[in-house]
Amino acid sequence: MMPPWNRFLRLLSEELRHFTTIHPSDRSWQMPLAAALASGLPLLVGCSFDRLDYGMVSSLGGMVFLYLPPTPLYHRMVLLMASAFAMIACYTLGMMSHLIPVLMMPVLVFIAILTTMLCRYYRVGVPGSLFFIMAASIGAYSPVELLQIPLMVGLLSMGALLASLIAFFYSLEMLRLRPAAPIEPLPPASFDFVIFDSVVIGAFVGASLALAQVLHLEKAYWVPVSCLAVIQGTSLRAVWNRQIHRIVGTGLGMLLAWGLLSLPLNNWGIAVTMMLLTFAIETAIVRHYAFAVVLITPLTILLAEAATMGQGSAAELIQSRFIDTCLGSFVGLLGGICIHSPRFRAVTGKYLRRLIPTRFQPPA
Repeated sequence: MMPPWNRFLRLLSEELRHFTTIHPSDRSWQMPLAAALASGLPLLVGCSFDRLDYGMVSSLGGMVFLYLPPTPLYHRMVLLMASAFAMIACYTLGMMSHLIPVLMMPVLVFIAILTTMLCRYYRVGVPGSLFFIMAASIGAYSPVELLQIPLMVGLLSMGALLASLIAFFYSLEMLRLRPAAPIEPLPPASFDFVIFDSVVIGAFVGASLALAQVLHLEKAYWVPVSCLAVIQGTSLRAVWNRQIHRIVGTGLGMLLAWGLLSLPLNNWGIAVTMMLLTFAIETAIVRHYAFAVVLITPLTILLAEAATMGQGSAAELIQSRFIDTCLGSFVGLLGGICIHSPRFRAVTGKYLRRLIPTRFQPPA
């Protein structure tokens, strides 16, 4: 038997190895550049009309570019436009739930279950349902009136359309440089992978938002997003690694965000900063998740708060986002433990099957 101290040191060494591992990547520089243009050009247009708040909404729609697969042109554009429609729908439902706060959690649970189910059924790669939940969460915490909803949805739709146009020309260039990846046939959908996991993920995403509301956290849009980012790990080790990366990366990212918020940035400075952050994130995220989270943290704070910067304390804002991340990551870890627990899967899956008509159930 190894002494407890030696076991602790060995465990610490193993965790440090996982945390410091840098993964290789064949991602070309054109992809981060196109992603930065898709999310950044709406900001520049908004600055030119002195409406950065409108540019921020369109910039959120530009995030749909990240769903572009490396397949043939006809396939990638169909998938991208379907993703754009899903993001528009999620944002719209999120904004509508803001008008009736009691519906906010049920609507987010519904969106999380449905988008996760569709992403798993059609094998949509990373980022999966993450940006759909982000759009719904930001929409749910957007202080807009009923008659403003069509305007905001239109702005996000224009951002998604611009991202699709950029994706088309980017695809033409990339297909000239390297061959397209083959379209893999969809494997048979299983009950556990498509339905059970999606329901559990949606339940924990909703639980994280409910907990944030019970704790009276203001603008807690980042709680369900952090929960989903952690719970989506393919194994319990992946879930644990994502939680550690997300909390550590967010802590360091808060320092970066505090430095950026302390600068005398005007609207143009904010737009350029967000474009640079997007380029750096898409370059780094496939190599080291924690380092990417360091950059994601100030980007998301700027994306959701830039239009109201200067109206509150930067320190309070940063503290709130760190609490949101820790809370969401903790709930996501609990959800990941449940998903990867054979006993929980067997007991809960048995009752879930009874709630779904047999003709709608895929095989186990």
